[in-house]
Amino acid sequence: MKKLRQILSLIICFLMIMVVSIRRDHKVLGYDLRQEKVGTEVVSDTIKYLDDGIIEVNTTYLGKDIVGYAGNVPLLIRIQDDKILSVEALPNVETPDFFEAAKSLLSEWKGKTLAEAESLQVDAVSGATFSSKAIIDNMKLGISYAQSKEAESGSSFTFDLKFVVALLVSLMAALLPLFIKNRTYHFVQLILNVIILGFWTGSFLSYTVIVRVMSNGISLPVGLIFLILLITAFVYPLFGKKQYYCTHVCPLGSIQQLAAKVSPKKIRLSQIVVKRLNLFRELLWAVLMLLLWTGFFFDWMDYELFSAFIVQSASVAIIVVALLFFVLSFFVPRPYCRFVCPTGTLFKISEQSK
Repeated sequence: MKKLRQILSLIICFLMIMVVSIRRDHKVLGYDLRQEKVGTEVVSDTIKYLDDGIIEVNTTYLGKDIVGYAGNVPLLIRIQDDKILSVEALPNVETPDFFEAAKSLLSEWKGKTLAEAESLQVDAVSGATFSSKAIIDNMKLGISYAQSKEAESGSSFTFDLKFVVALLVSLMAALLPLFIKNRTYHFVQLILNVIILGFWTGSFLSYTVIVRVMSNGISLPVGLIFLILLITAFVYPLFGKKQYYCTHVCPLGSIQQLAAKVSPKKIRLSQIVVKRLNLFRELLWAVLMLLLWTGFFFDWMDYELFSAFIVQSASVAIIVVALLFFVLSFFVPRPYCRFVCPTGTLFKISEQSK
């Protein structure tokens, strides 16, 4: 009966995330729910493969629900060898003066790989907030669409050093702690998680990643690392390994554990304080999920602290908050994981057996 409740909890979490994917991307596991309405003409207009190897993504249809100040703000994104060559604003009805200011954002993505562009945090231009936001949201959709097409064809995948090392470290984190109960090894694994999965390759689970996988599915072998991470997060608990991903794999959880291990001083929290902080975490998660379900604010997913590992594109605010939680970890064990993390809360809910 307990196992059945766990499975039901996991199914409920799956359905909750599926609703978010449908609400935002109109897709589930790579299947476009609007496919029958799209037709071949619209699809061919959305992405074009030119003879010189350049891929053009037109967001006119993808971003038809995105409105700036006066109307839609479609973009033409040119990609070659997994890098963005240019971003061009297509005809729109925005106020010319405001849109001219917002157009300065178009160069922000130039020269970035699709992965870098996806995690890039771009702020709206002051005085042209509506147009800026429309540009940013169109870019997100265009980049996501291009990545899904590359995943389908496998054209962007190569067995490079980063992939091989990250795959090895993720496999170590997923398997070895099941058999090795050595503290020294655990300490080394935590360091590898932080350096390799965190700072070097940016391989971790977050709401952004989970929703993207729900929308586009996983294409092997390029998605093998994330498949391993998802298994440790959602499948391992079915076999008694609750919170396995958070304590053995997650680079953000790992760096907090390392801070706690090297610090002799700890702040003892009373049971009342812990209870209230846990209540805060649950209420925060409920509010954030409501924002996703209503489609009111999808962008909060991009501001989870995991993005601080991608230093070159993380916002200053995210880095500062991440550093504050890192310092706090020396005195309070895993404060972000225990009392804030929305992704961790999702994992906990999927493990419920009561």
